[in-house]
Amino acid sequence: MDNTDTSSSARQTLLATTEALIYAGGINATGMDAIVKASGVARKTIYRHFGTKDALVAQALRERDARWMRWFSETSCHAEPGTARLLASFDALTQWFATPDFRGCAFINAAGEIGDPADPIRMVAREHKTSLRAFVYQLAIDAGVTQADALADAWLILIDGAISVALITGDLQAASRAQALARCLLPTFFAPITKESP
Repeated sequence: MDNTDTSSSARQTLLATTEALIYAGGINATGMDAIVKASGVARKTIYRHFGTKDALVAQALRERDARWMRWFSETSCHAEPGTARLLASFDALTQWFATPDFRGCAFINAAGEIGDPADPIRMVAREHKTSLRAFVYQLAIDAGVTQADALADAWLILIDGAISVALITGDLQAASRAQALARCLLPTFFAPITKESP
């Protein structure tokens, strides 16, 4: 293996290890010593690749965002096109909640630990929610929803609410309950958009 391969391998190991550690225990509870020990990568190499712990965490979260969104979209899109796919997004969550390592939304968790809205980690969390909303918005457009923006906003609230309830209370049916609410709301988003009188 040449140096480039070794460097790339170390970088991926660091990202995977950091993601796993911060998802399981939180950002503040995960020190550089723990990352070094769990990854087997020297501290000097970590700083060479990322410069700071915050930069490493931000990149690990970006990697999680890409992987999670790919999984979520593929799982949701197993359903037939149309409103079935919108509702299937909650079936995907139900699958996720039942996994042994479920610890809630990594991005909500991260945002809760980082107070500064301009912090790169908070920005990654915001980008994730923007991507999730954009995915739902596209599903709504594909389904012929006339009020796709309103539906995307509502779905994001229902999705994040279900995730939070499942994490905090252990209610593995939280997504099913959110789906039932979504099903009741669906017809309202097909109503014609009316312009307000001047």
